[in-house]
Amino acid sequence: MDVHPLFATRFSPLRFDPGWTITEDEVDLLLEAARWAPSAGNSQPWAYFTARRGEPEHERIVRHLAASSGRWAPSASLLIVTMAHRYIEDTDWAYSDFADYDLGQSVAHLTLQAHAMGLACRQFRAFDLDKLTADLGPDAGWHVVSMIAVGKAAEGPQPRERRSPDDLRSAPWSGGLGERD
Repeated sequence: MDVHPLFATRFSPLRFDPGWTITEDEVDLLLEAARWAPSAGNSQPWAYFTARRGEPEHERIVRHLAASSGRWAPSASLLIVTMAHRYIEDTDWAYSDFADYDLGQSVAHLTLQAHAMGLACRQFRAFDLDKLTADLGPDAGWHVVSMIAVGKAAEGPQPRERRSPDDLRSAPWSGGLGERD
């Protein structure tokens, strides 16, 4: 059995086509896929600030990019700021250990939906977190985590290597777990 082509052919482009524009319906479809991700207790602790190129929100986000991401991210048709809700209502927990994990699952759903639509995503954290957070002003308990650039890839995937399943099984087991068969 082979891995589904949707997984095997997904890649993060180094450049986006600056002439292609995403529609609002396509943005809605990406968010629809994201909302179906599993989460601890069905808490769905994620939110997305979307900014399409050419709209004021896009410029608002672009000004917070680091020099490295500023070279390629502005040409993406859509920039998405991801946020996790790390506080759990109706508990005495100060922090949710699951919020970032659940956000990651939601981002994965969004990413695979984009790929199924012929789009590409590049996830990144090269931006000024403090200034972006201050600019967006998320409600209490919400934290900016990362960004996603979405658009049409300007070039195909570059050769890449992935760790093998055997390598994944041989993670750094320590603390008396012993050798694995």
